[in-house]
Amino acid sequence: MAMRTRLKFLLVALLLHLPLFAYPILRLCDWLGLSGVATALIFTPLFFSQIVARVYLRHANSGPVFWLRRGADLWLGISPLLLCMLLLAEAPVALGWVAPRTAAHVLVALAIGLLAYSVANAFSPSLVRVRLRSSKLSKPLRFVQITDVHIGSRSGAFLQRVMRRVNSADARFLCITGDFIDAPGITEEHLAALRSCSIPIFFCVGNHERYEDLDAILARLRRLGVRVLRSETVEQGEVQLIGIDDSDNPSQVRRELARLDIDTHRFVLLLYHRPRGLSAAAAAGVDLMISGHTHNGQIVPFNLVVKRVFERVVGLFTQGGTTLYVSPGTGTWGPVMRLGSRGEVTVFEVEPQPAGGRGAAQEHA
Repeated sequence: MAMRTRLKFLLVALLLHLPLFAYPILRLCDWLGLSGVATALIFTPLFFSQIVARVYLRHANSGPVFWLRRGADLWLGISPLLLCMLLLAEAPVALGWVAPRTAAHVLVALAIGLLAYSVANAFSPSLVRVRLRSSKLSKPLRFVQITDVHIGSRSGAFLQRVMRRVNSADARFLCITGDFIDAPGITEEHLAALRSCSIPIFFCVGNHERYEDLDAILARLRRLGVRVLRSETVEQGEVQLIGIDDSDNPSQVRRELARLDIDTHRFVLLLYHRPRGLSAAAAAGVDLMISGHTHNGQIVPFNLVVKRVFERVVGLFTQGGTTLYVSPGTGTWGPVMRLGSRGEVTVFEVEPQPAGGRGAAQEHA
């Protein structure tokens, strides 16, 4: 069965490669007037790099093989942009308005420029402040959310930069809302930056942890002092935190909340990876639900696909007395690229408010 599954995967990958990877390579080589031998030397490694990276290199977390996978990831990220630009250039070239060689040079230069900008953008998550108000608090509450850090696709050095941002926020606690790790065999050494955090850390499981060695991941996080919340609650003064495992089941939030003892006299904070279940959270008396998962599309034009899948992609949403905040994510999955989106470390500042009033505002800093 495993062999059959792998063969199916390879077949699907090859079919997807035809428009996404084969056409841009072959078309650019044609416009540049390259010989058949030169085209074959360029085409073969680029076309098959994704299959090799996904099937044989996905467990590589360090060393030269890791950088080969990283290069394949960048090619994966830039290919859809290159494909779109090529399709737009077809008519001007066919009508003779632009020489094929000139069009190829311009498109390659644009692709390299977009790639450089996207990579730089992915390395600098911004600090975003979200201000809310609640009548359940007697004093201000400040806490931090990071999500979709994706250690595996990203390195321990990136986590160190993220934790410096977290530590600068002077918060009461840190919430990690899933997809913190996206590869098997991530060691405590990769996650050592968590030790620099002097405040409590709470974690809920995302879909990528479920895809990997989940039990081992959770054991490592616990040894590093992280409180893992799996359909359970914990109190932090006037705050009740709830963490629920990610699930493909759209009823997951409703089902799991029904099993828990929710203290609606406290400010109820729900950690759930994907931005679904707002209605169930509102019915259960949750004050604030924080999620991620969407990456806000991460790279144009994938944002168009994400908007078709999720009703709430990024930002603040309210239903009844409940607020949902969807983070665009802190890190990146696959290509270390962000184009049309920006990673963030989110600082929530919840101010006390007299009973009967409630509001929310967002401020970028």
